[in-house]
Amino acid sequence: MASEKLADFFNYLSIEKGLSRNTTDAYRRDLDRFFHYLSINQLSPAQVSTNDLSMYVAWLRGMNNSEFKIGESSIARNIISVRSYFFYLAKQSNLTNPAANFKPPKISKRLPKALSIDQVMRIVNFAGTDSISARDKAVVELLYSTGARVSEVIDLNLNDIDSFSNSEGLITTVKLRGKGGKERVVPIGSFAVTAVNDYLARSRPTLSKVTTQKSLFLNQRGGRLTRQSAWNIVAKAAQRAGLKDQVTPHSLRHSFATHLLDGGADIRVVQELLGHSSVTTTQIYTLITIDRLRESYSSAHPRSK
Repeated sequence: MASEKLADFFNYLSIEKGLSRNTTDAYRRDLDRFFHYLSINQLSPAQVSTNDLSMYVAWLRGMNNSEFKIGESSIARNIISVRSYFFYLAKQSNLTNPAANFKPPKISKRLPKALSIDQVMRIVNFAGTDSISARDKAVVELLYSTGARVSEVIDLNLNDIDSFSNSEGLITTVKLRGKGGKERVVPIGSFAVTAVNDYLARSRPTLSKVTTQKSLFLNQRGGRLTRQSAWNIVAKAAQRAGLKDQVTPHSLRHSFATHLLDGGADIRVVQELLGHSSVTTTQIYTLITIDRLRESYSSAHPRSK
């Protein structure tokens, strides 16, 4: 019965809630861990109490003493997954909801790591003349130019990029599909447009194995580029640029938002470009710019200390 309800729950997440496959997979991993805990303690979902959930958090924290370490943010996400599952069960049956008043542990708000403009320029300007290098440059340029999530970029199709003319000249946009299937249209900067056009002219024809392939970015087998491949592309570009810290596609997204706010962009505009449902999520980037202002003030003003 539990496994049947679990299957129904995942259908509910993907079909009714419209959650992405990556998010649904994260819920699945979290609940696999939770059901493993229940089996260890010989508990069924119907027997779980609020105290059991507290014990589960303690058990997760205890994993940090083993080879399988789990951070506070992951623990909080685990509890959110479990809460969602019990809320679903309560709606579908007469099961008492033990998670009704159980909240995930609070975690300290960490500022996202943003690259400097110079570091980004070094990454996007890496050399390379072969077809794979042209593709990789287009991927990196597009990630930084649009602030898109890596999943949004690898999910792009050829017809998602559009160009039109207005009083300011030729404008190129891209249609991104965000969390929950929400779509937004984001402008692309001229450098990214040039990189994508170069990829389409020189690289994609050699990578494409069938004329019906609609994916924008292809791997060497002619299929859609994977999430892991996109991560590797960014990491290798950063290594070639001489950056020692780990750089991910999300680093470019953070940098996109931070550089826009540093340049005076309105936070509501940045929210729209990032695809955040709430401006509260976007406001974390204002903390970065305020922190930079404070550093500049402290180092430059004669009476700042």
